[in-house]
Amino acid sequence: MVETYSVNKKPLSPEQTRILALDSIVDRLDLAALFPRSQPLEVELGSGDGSFLIQYAAAHPDANFLGVERLLGRIRKIDRKSHRAGLENIRLIRLEAAYVLEFLLPKHSAQAIHVYFPDPWPKRKHRKNRLINERFVELARKALQPGGTVYLRTDDADYFAQMTSVFGASPWFAEIETPSSLSDLQTDFERDFLARGISTRRSAWRLKE
Repeated sequence: MVETYSVNKKPLSPEQTRILALDSIVDRLDLAALFPRSQPLEVELGSGDGSFLIQYAAAHPDANFLGVERLLGRIRKIDRKSHRAGLENIRLIRLEAAYVLEFLLPKHSAQAIHVYFPDPWPKRKHRKNRLINERFVELARKALQPGGTVYLRTDDADYFAQMTSVFGASPWFAEIETPSSLSDLQTDFERDFLARGISTRRSAWRLKE
C-alpha cells in the first residue's frame, strides 16, 4: 500500500485524494478504473510541486493526467492543489519514475510523457543514475502510443546533450518542435532558473507511427 498521508498536514480523505493507494506494485494500472472518463493519457515523471501539471490539466479537460513523484511532501501538495482546483482528470503515484514507466503503466497507453528538470547527477561517477538514458528510450517506446511524444526540459547542458544523443540515436523517434502552448507553461524549477538568469533547454521526440 502506498502511503498517502503526511505528519505535517492532515491528508485529504480517501474520497477526495488523487493519490493512488495501490494494492499491488507488480500489476499494471487499470486506467479505465482510475479516471471518471476514458480520455487520452499523459504522464509527468517527477511532478515537483505540480506547477506544470495543475496548469496543463486545467487547460486540457479532454485528457487524463498521471503525475509521478516520489517525495511525499510534494505529492501531497499536488493533491491539495488538484482538489482545490476541482480537477478530476489528475491521478498521482508516489513511486520512482522509471519503475512506474516499466512496470505499472500499461503498454502503449500514453499519448505523451513529460520529464522536466530531472536530477542532472552532474558528477561523472553519478551519471549512471540519470533517468534519461538508452534504457529510458526503450521504456518510453513501449509506454507510448504510436505517434506519442516525449517532452524534455533541463537546465544542465551536459544532460541535455545526453538526452538528445540517446533519443537521436533511436530509429523509433523523430525530433519535433515543442508547441508554444506547452513551452509557455513553466515548472517551479524553471521559474527559479529563469529568475536567476539560468538558461533552460527543451526538446520533443515523437514515436514514429
